[in-house]
Amino acid sequence: MNTPFTPDPGWATEWLTHRDWSGFLGRHQLDAGYLKQASVVYAGLIEAIHHTRERLGRPIIVGINGAQGSGKSTLADWLVHAFRDLPGKDSPNWHALALSIDDFYLTRHARQQLAQSIHPLLKTRGVPGTHDMTLALETLDRLTGSRQSVRVPRFDKASDDRLPEHEWPVFQAPLDLIVVEGWCLGISAEPTSKLTEPVNDLERIEDPDRIWRTYVNQQLTTQYPSLYDRIDLWVMLRAPGFGAVYDWRVEQEHKLAATVQSRAGNDRTMSDAEIHRFIQHYQRLTEHGLKTVPDRVHFLYELDQQRQVTHITHPVRLDS
Repeated sequence: MNTPFTPDPGWATEWLTHRDWSGFLGRHQLDAGYLKQASVVYAGLIEAIHHTRERLGRPIIVGINGAQGSGKSTLADWLVHAFRDLPGKDSPNWHALALSIDDFYLTRHARQQLAQSIHPLLKTRGVPGTHDMTLALETLDRLTGSRQSVRVPRFDKASDDRLPEHEWPVFQAPLDLIVVEGWCLGISAEPTSKLTEPVNDLERIEDPDRIWRTYVNQQLTTQYPSLYDRIDLWVMLRAPGFGAVYDWRVEQEHKLAATVQSRAGNDRTMSDAEIHRFIQHYQRLTEHGLKTVPDRVHFLYELDQQRQVTHITHPVRLDS
């Protein structure tokens, strides 16, 4: 068994000097300043992941919760690259993968069927109930528990649909580390009494009978706990409030529009006005999550409006 990795003042400098981060920086449209900050801010998280993997002696799953645009996918990708080439002669090169709960969205056709049979708002991806949880659980179990090649779903937000299966990337199982990120990851159902009053115009006008939000809440009770139970270490990037989420989501969509290559005219990136309506689908549970998730994570990173980490706490202790 490898000696547990413990960060020291020199590890970040050595790592940044000898790694090629150009692909990472290009994908996320970042400069090297992110790397310098991350190597300090997330050093404790690196150590905890390494220790948890060694302690459990099996593949582990790290879950990252955070509002839209908070930097979840960037952190997940950073962690995967960290463990693929961790500095130090006693440290392993891990087989690691970053997944988004977004990649398990139901297809457009399936969501259209939900919209017809339950409520029109379910046509819009995002809320609990619009994910294929069976596919998500099967994929995670195969990646951690089998010794075979596993196809991993990918969702194309530009076309608002899941990619065809032959375009899914293939990974050799078992992996050492899977980092799963999602805006609703770890959020629990609200008390039924909280569903009575609408939180915005979308709920007030388009869900006056509470059918949509009741269905979403039920899904959190019945479908998502099985996913949460598979996660070994919890992380939250906590937004300062829902007001910041709209600005972050606009920025996120602008990046998508700038990089997407439309296929056959299927570019479905959104205008700022469309984002304003779209983000209302997320408001209720985002605000609920900002209040309830922090007490249940191992690493809580408080963010400011510019997504800079201002405070780090550890509400839940990891098993020693």
